[in-house]
Amino acid sequence: MYEYIVLTQKDKWFSSKFDPVKLQEALNAYAQQGFRVICCATPSFGGAGSSRNEFVAVLERRLS
Repeated sequence: MYEYIVLTQKDKWFSSKFDPVKLQEALNAYAQQGFRVICCATPSFGGAGSSRNEFVAVLERRLS
């Protein structure tokens, strides 16, 4: 069995602003809990005449 976390720039770690230093801190904190990154993406979300990219990372750990 596995457990997953989806980390986005809207996560508490980033305060809605993507920051590579904060990402590193978040990944290191999750790694200490046994998680590892299995996928990263920057999907584009459209709106009324504009689009934005958002960072998404999927982390997993094996449950004991």
